[in-house]
Amino acid sequence: MFLKNRNNCDIVDVENLCDLTNLFHYKVLGTYQVGEELQDPQEFNKMDLIFLSGEELPKCWTDPKYRKHEK
Repeated sequence: MFLKNRNNCDIVDVENLCDLTNLFHYKVLGTYQVGEELQDPQEFNKMDLIFLSGEELPKCWTDPKYRKHEK
């Protein structure tokens, strides 16, 4: 899945969607999609990633206590 790094606006290809949607995983493995050569995989904090449209990731993917905030 392609996401964007909020710090530098570069596109990141997240390798494992299970890590992305697991709210207890705070980092995901991905590669930057810049240049013509394949980049080396690296870890990204999920809080640093957003959708390409600029929207935040869902709370149920990033906050283990997301249900406690509902009232």
